[in-house]
Amino acid sequence: MGAYLCPPAVKHGEHSIQTDQILAEVRSRHPQAPWLPRIDGIAASTGITARGWMLPLETAVAPSGGSGLRTPGAGAAREALTRDGFSEGEVDRAIAALEAIPAPQTIQERTAPAWAAVQTYAERAAREALEIAGLDTADVDCLITSHSTTPALPGLDLSLFNRLPLRSDVLLLPASQWACIAGTRSLALAADLVAADPDRVVLVVVSEALSTTYQPADDTLESLIVRLLFADTAVAAVVTGRPRTESILRLDAAWHHTLPDTSDLHWLDTRADGTHFVMDRRGPRAVQETVTAMWEWLRTRHEHDEQTWHPDLLLAHPGGTRVMEYMEQTMPDDWPTGLLEYSRDSYTTGNRGGAAVLDILRRAHDAGQKTGSHTVLYAAAPGLTATAVEGEWL
Repeated sequence: MGAYLCPPAVKHGEHSIQTDQILAEVRSRHPQAPWLPRIDGIAASTGITARGWMLPLETAVAPSGGSGLRTPGAGAAREALTRDGFSEGEVDRAIAALEAIPAPQTIQERTAPAWAAVQTYAERAAREALEIAGLDTADVDCLITSHSTTPALPGLDLSLFNRLPLRSDVLLLPASQWACIAGTRSLALAADLVAADPDRVVLVVVSEALSTTYQPADDTLESLIVRLLFADTAVAAVVTGRPRTESILRLDAAWHHTLPDTSDLHWLDTRADGTHFVMDRRGPRAVQETVTAMWEWLRTRHEHDEQTWHPDLLLAHPGGTRVMEYMEQTMPDDWPTGLLEYSRDSYTTGNRGGAAVLDILRRAHDAGQKTGSHTVLYAAAPGLTATAVEGEWL
C-alpha cells in the first residue's frame, strides 16, 4: 500500500454522563422492569462509569414539545367526543387531560440537535487533523466521511465541504452506513486512493452521536445495555501517499471479511420517536468468527517471513469486552500479552462506534511507540462485516 497516516484528532463529547445518572433515570422510568434488580451488576460488567455525549442527558430524556394528542389532534378528538354525546364541559376536561400526557420526542426533535452537533464536532476534528498534519484545507484532494447515527442528505461530506471550506474539485466520498468499521475501512480506502496517486491528500472524518440511540421508553434488557455503552466522538486523520514529517504509521495491507446472512444481528431501527439500536445476543459469536478469519489472514500473510512475526499493537474495536476476551484467548501463545491495552482503555469511557479505532490509535500515539512496531487495526460492524489494516510505526 505505502500509505502514511498522521496523528488523528479526537473530539470527545463535552457532556460527561455518569453511569449512576443513567441508572437513576432507568429506575424512575421503569420501576416494574423484571431486570431492574440486576442493573447495578449489569452496569458494573461494562466497566464504564462515565461517557462523553455531545448533548446533555436531559436532551435525550425530555418529553416532546407537543402533547399526547399529537395524533389525531385536539380538533378531531373534540369532534369524536361531541359526536358520542359528551357535554361541552366533559369534552373540555377530557381534552385537557389528554393534552397533559407527556409524549415522547419525535424523530425530528431527537435527531435535529444531534445532527447539528455532529457537524460542529466533525469540523473541529477536521481542522485539528489538518493542523496536526501541517496542511491547509486547500491541500485536501479527497474527503471520506461517516456518520451512521444521524442520517442526513446532503450529509457530512457536503457539510464539511462548505464549513472548512474545501476546493471545488475535491472528491467527496460519504460512507454513512459503515458504522463501527468507519475508522478502519476509511483508512483502507484512503490507502487505495493514495496508491493510485501518491500526491493525493485524503482527509478522513468520522463523527458519531451514538447517544441518539438512547430511547427512554424502551423497557428491554437490550435497551438497558445500549443506554450504558455508547459515547459520542468525532475523529479525523490525514492519509498521504508520501511520508511526511508528521506521519506516524505506514499502512501496508488491508483485509475485509463479511459474514453472509447476519444482517439481523445488529441494526438501526427508525421509529416515530427516533433511532433505536437493536442487537441480538448471537452478535458476539459472529464477531468472533471474523476475528478467527483475521488471525488466518495474518498467519498466511507472514508465514514466509524470515523472522517470526507478531503484532506489537492490536488496536481493535470489536464492540464489547466479550470479543476482546475471545481475541486474547485465541491469539497464538508466543504473542506478547497486553496487545489490547489501548483498546480496553478506550472502552472504559464508552463504545465510540466508527470513531473508536482512531481514538484507540491516538491513545497509543500519546503513550509513545517504538519505530518499527507492528500494528494491526481491526473493527467489526453490523452486517456483519469487518476490516483490518496492518501497518508499521514510523
